[in-house]
Amino acid sequence: MKIRPLADRVLILPAPAETRTKSGLIIPDTAQEKPLQGEVVAVGHGTKDEEMVLKVGDTVLYGKYSGTEIEYEGVKYLMMRQSDVLAVLG
Repeated sequence: MKIRPLADRVLILPAPAETRTKSGLIIPDTAQEKPLQGEVVAVGHGTKDEEMVLKVGDTVLYGKYSGTEIEYEGVKYLMMRQSDVLAVLG
């Protein structure tokens, strides 16, 4: 990864949006909800007040409006502070 977050920031690759319901109906692009989980692909070193507890490879949950969208080499990522992450899955 050529992007290295600074301080207490993490770079997240959002999970793909659901394209079908559990019953098999196709959800159009305009009705798909923004995913609220993703995989951590890069982390900063933390700050002197806040230790970095997330690591690369963690699957995390985050808020609906958290982070800043970044597009790098055709892939969309989210950059957010560690404190914006709600939970680690798994």
